[in-house]
Amino acid sequence: MMSFLKAAGRPLLGALLLMLATLCAATSNNNLAKPTAAQVVETTVIESVTFTTDLGDVTFKLHRKRAPQSVANFLAYAKSGFYNGTIFHRVMPGFVVQGGGLTFDFVKKATREPVINESIGGLRNKRATVAMARLPHPDSATAQFYVNLSNNRQLNADKKTKAPGYTVFASVVEGMSVIQEIARQPRGQFRAYPDAPNIAVRILATQLNPSGS
Repeated sequence: MMSFLKAAGRPLLGALLLMLATLCAATSNNNLAKPTAAQVVETTVIESVTFTTDLGDVTFKLHRKRAPQSVANFLAYAKSGFYNGTIFHRVMPGFVVQGGGLTFDFVKKATREPVINESIGGLRNKRATVAMARLPHPDSATAQFYVNLSNNRQLNADKKTKAPGYTVFASVVEGMSVIQEIARQPRGQFRAYPDAPNIAVRILATQLNPSGS
């Protein structure tokens, strides 16, 4: 009798195992069909970034094809919220408005490794373009950026000598009036930062705008 039960149990056990395998496969297929939120974020192409400042919103359209490394670098900071709370600390009317690295009390934020210079063969420093600020070394740009207030040819790479310039990675597509308003702010109150507005103009929030939004 016992032998009969064992023999009869084998087909039943096999059927149960087959059902479990089918259920696992179905669950696996569902997981593949529905990517996680993290996967969705990773595969979303960000077309522009909007900064909310004390004087209004400014939107930068990214030029990924012309400056891929600089755009990736800028987005890494933007996605992490790095720019929130930073100020526009260097304002030179008719030239540039620079920010993205100092807090309202002029403390420099810790940055990532510098990004490679992409100015040779890149976009020109024309009015309303956005470029990476840097030190004298060409490959020293980190988080800070500036908006050109005019056509600044002296900041471009030299085609003849191949001397690098400043990498343009974006353009202001909305809010250039806000940038101009920043440029009109009174300056000179802070001895260490004479080009900073007397009343701090901060980046309050960062919004990532996907393609087609």
